[in-house]
This record gives sequence, structure tokens and C-alpha cells, in this order.
Amino acid sequence: MTAIAHSVDIARAPEDVFAYAIDFSRYPDWQGNVVSVRPERDAPPAVGSRAVVTRRVGPREVTGPEEITELSPPTTWTVRGTGGPVTATARGTIAPVGDPVRSRVTISLEFEGHGIGRLLVPLVVRRQARRQLPRSLQKLKEVVEGGA
Repeated sequence: MTAIAHSVDIARAPEDVFAYAIDFSRYPDWQGNVVSVRPERDAPPAVGSRAVVTRRVGPREVTGPEEITELSPPTTWTVRGTGGPVTATARGTIAPVGDPVRSRVTISLEFEGHGIGRLLVPLVVRRQARRQLPRSLQKLKEVVEGGA
């Protein structure tokens, strides 16, 4: 299946946006389906950093581990959520645009279903992600610009 992707321009430098977007503890501030986050350790984000994240998927709450698998500040990151019937991969990119410098943030989401997840991905997960991703990026824009 093709990735679900959306972009937004944010009136802040890429370094500021990147630091906020990759911080697990900030997920509930801008990702509308995140109920709670429990990072494994109190350290700056790095490849291998993990957190237990509870997300609302349809009418249910689903808890699973998420791990940063790629990190190239301040331009790209990848987080992979595993456990349960669906594996999700979120890839983020940030590019400077304009003068004064703003940031164009693009996030793409891919899902792979296992067992019952093969049914959940097309029926629930992708549909919810398609609606939620633009809202989440708009919220990221609001909170990061609000901290200017």
C-alpha cells in the first residue's frame, strides 16, 4: 500500500521543529490520537530510543513500543511502532523554506497488518490516519509557533 503523507509549513527554524517533533514526551501535545507516552529512559532522543505509547485507534486504546530507527538532525527521522496486529512506520522530513527561514514538515505513514491487523489496516487504521495526520501537523504548527 502507498504511504499516507501530509506537509505543513511552520514559521520556525528546522532545528526548533525537529527537536519538538522527535521528543516522545511531546507527542500528546500535537498527535491527536496519543493518549499517553512513557519513555524508557530520560535521555536526549537517539537512534534506539524507545517509549511505550498508548494511541486511540477507532474506539479502542492500543499500547505498544515505539522506537526511533533513524535520526539525522535537523532533517529526517523515522519511528517504528511494533507489537500487536499492526506495525506502523512514521517518516518525517524537515526542509528550510523562504526567508526568513521557515520549515516545511512532511510526515508519511505506512502500516503493515499481521493476523487480524490485515483487516484493521484498510478498514480502520489507514482511514483514521488519513483524517488525523493533517490535524496533527496543524497542531504541531500551532504549538511550535506558539512557543516562538
